[in-house]
This record gives sequence, structure tokens and C-alpha cells, in this order.
Amino acid sequence: MPNIKSAKKRVRVNNDARSLNAAFKSDMRTAVKRVETLVANKDADTAKDALQTAVKKIDKAVQRGALHKNNGNRKKSRLTKQVNAL
Repeated sequence: MPNIKSAKKRVRVNNDARSLNAAFKSDMRTAVKRVETLVANKDADTAKDALQTAVKKIDKAVQRGALHKNNGNRKKSRLTKQVNAL
């Protein structure tokens, strides 16, 4: 447990950032899973719409720092390949 004022503030700030990052990651994962489910069901039109949403969520997570840039690019690339294969 920190005793110094600035250390106490860092704990508060880090807790807030962690909860926000978790929310961004959760939204992103949900969108990615939706696309993967639609691809598995061979629903091409809906999958393309869901892909756009997933790409937006991934970009937001990367922009926020919740996800590394290369990780986000890899996720987008793999999802796009799956959707284009339909």
C-alpha cells in the first residue's frame, strides 16, 4: 500500500485505466467473436457488416493503447481473410 501522495494517485489512475482498457478489449473481443460465428455459419453479407464493426473496435482498442498496433493489424488481417474466403 503506497504512502506517498503521488504513488496513491498512480494507483487510482492505473485502476481507472485498467477498467477502461478491459472495457475496450471486451467490446473488441465480442465483435471479433461475432464475425467468427457468422463466418462459421457462412453468412457472407452479415459477416461483412460485422467485420466493419470489428475493425472499428480493434482500431479503437489500438488507439487507446489497450492493444498493440501489430496485434490489432494481425487480428484485422485474419478476420478479413476469413470473410473474403466466403
